[in-house]
Amino acid sequence: MLVVEGLVKRFGGFTAVNNVSFRVAQGEILGLIGPNGSGKSTIFNMLSGTFRPSAGSMKFAGDEISGLAPHRIINRGIGRTFQIPRPFHRLTIFENVALAGYFGQGRHSRSKAEDAAERALAMVGLPTDRATEVDGLGAAGLKKLELAKALATGPKLLLADESLGGLDETEMDQAADMLRKIRDELGITIIWVEHIMGVLMRVVDRVMVLDHGEKISEGLPSQVSSDPRVVEVYLGTDADATQAVATKARR
Repeated sequence: MLVVEGLVKRFGGFTAVNNVSFRVAQGEILGLIGPNGSGKSTIFNMLSGTFRPSAGSMKFAGDEISGLAPHRIINRGIGRTFQIPRPFHRLTIFENVALAGYFGQGRHSRSKAEDAAERALAMVGLPTDRATEVDGLGAAGLKKLELAKALATGPKLLLADESLGGLDETEMDQAADMLRKIRDELGITIIWVEHIMGVLMRVVDRVMVLDHGEKISEGLPSQVSSDPRVVEVYLGTDADATQAVATKARR
């Protein structure tokens, strides 16, 4: 579904992403992990059209998408969430999601956008009425709203950016299960950027690890969690943390 080859992003003299290549198969959940500043969000910004790659190729469903504007990438079937939810507080929950649907599945049709919003809200477990306000949502609710907005655009590929941030342990498990449900029930392929490695490892099919803009490891969760390079760069020298992650990856 997605083929990325030799991806590079430079900001002046700084190289944020350096020669990264990977593939994502239809129906797969790929985990993308690494320390802060490793290039994860930069890759998402290139895939979603916010940044133009300095070099390399990004092909989605066989078509080159490098350099396309964000709205054209959404219309191709790539949706994304953001680390920090920023809903329109003057709009209701339903209106926020319908607006996203208008630029995705709706394609300038109000009825189609509203139908997409209803389906997306039902999937993530948020109210489908037209009146519920955004201001009543807590951290978990706002993360669900981000997912609903992305789903309303009708993605074939979902870029999930730190869906667990700010959640407690129970909410993290629920959010992770939601991503798997989206893949299993809707057939949507997912790339998931996350810092909570132990939860991610039990959901994803494969993991790719970045450090200083370069890919340092890729493979099954059990393989990546025991890779010495990942332990050194991502987990440090905390043996207990390393063992916990490896245990969850084997489950």
